[in-house]
Amino acid sequence: MQKGYFANWLMLSFLFVGLVLFTASHAFADNEVIDLQSLIDEALANNPEIQASLARVSAVEHRIPQEKSLPDPMFMVGYQNAGFDQYTYGMMPDAMWMFSASQMFPFPTKLSTKGKMATSDFESAKKMHESLRLSVIARVKELYYDLFLAYKNLDLIKDSSMLFSKIEDAASARYSSGMAPQEELIMAQTEKYMLVEREQMLNQKIQATNAMLNATIGKDVNSPLGKPAKLEHTEFTYTLDDLLEMALEQSPEIKAKDEMTDSSESKVKMAKKEYLPDFTFSANYYERGDNFDDMWSITTSINIPIFFWKKQRQAVLEATEDFSAAKSDLEATKLMLSSAIKDNYSMLKTSEKLVDLYENGLIPKVRQDFDAALARYATGQVEEITVISRLKSLVDYELMYWTQLAEREKAIARIEALTGLGDKR
Repeated sequence: MQKGYFANWLMLSFLFVGLVLFTASHAFADNEVIDLQSLIDEALANNPEIQASLARVSAVEHRIPQEKSLPDPMFMVGYQNAGFDQYTYGMMPDAMWMFSASQMFPFPTKLSTKGKMATSDFESAKKMHESLRLSVIARVKELYYDLFLAYKNLDLIKDSSMLFSKIEDAASARYSSGMAPQEELIMAQTEKYMLVEREQMLNQKIQATNAMLNATIGKDVNSPLGKPAKLEHTEFTYTLDDLLEMALEQSPEIKAKDEMTDSSESKVKMAKKEYLPDFTFSANYYERGDNFDDMWSITTSINIPIFFWKKQRQAVLEATEDFSAAKSDLEATKLMLSSAIKDNYSMLKTSEKLVDLYENGLIPKVRQDFDAALARYATGQVEEITVISRLKSLVDYELMYWTQLAEREKAIARIEALTGLGDKR
């Protein structure tokens, strides 16, 4: 019996030492405190997706003056000879050097319509960039809260280990006095060291969350991060109706879809304008040599959309369908955002109720129940399994309390991104 006890103790001790060494190897980062706002600022400055989005916005902006510009003018140089036998320049009236310059002018309002299309595309790209910025901010916040929760769980498990040590001490005293079998002592030690497994899993989660957070803020995934600061309680007094109204008014994603709809409408107008001809003006000069007077001419030409039923009409139909799709996409986005806001608002309110329940109801009662059970176990009035179950319930409720606090903040972060509040808070 004694030999088996020491074997179990030795095995658990090695496991515990391994955890200590693992934790010590990562302690250099845990001593630092990271600030949420600093992480957000770093992400906005260095996130690769944001940088790519900025480049796309700049590229679309450069398209606006291009669409408003006239087509390039044309310049022509040619020579006309009379006959094939000899060079007849200056000798024959039909032999001449020809110079011509021409410029095509689109039908009035075509260029302005193209400019409106490009401007709408630019405004849409800007709004999509704003939406991306808000999404990145929300992503940083969610990962920050996940990291905070992982560290908080580690702290709670360490505190729980101390409480399990009290059960172990009581079991050891009862065993020494012959009031309890050795199995009770082993059970207490086993429950205590089973927390080591949970600590290992939490350390792995911290590493994974660190990597994702580093990637989001634009740093190497192996860069060390510190421990999050205290979780601040974000004041949030908006009602669901307030949030839905704000989303319709200021959501960058909805504004981006709205600009896309305007661009599609302009494309319909542009397609209809293609029924109208464009004009090309040319100035020509003919040099015929010293024996003949030079000549000049001015001409105007227009294109005739004679194949309109295959080209222009089909273009109008295409643009009209694109416009209809853009309007439907806008309505779908509004419905999707409304649904997401309602879902996250429900999560927010549920988390608030659960936090209040754990903080003011369950945790104090279970802690009181555990303390009483531990005292009664020491005197042999209750079984050890009763004390252990009370302690496990206490640990679980405390973990759920902090989980719901983090879930509340994550829900707020997502709501801020969906409604456009992220840059205003």
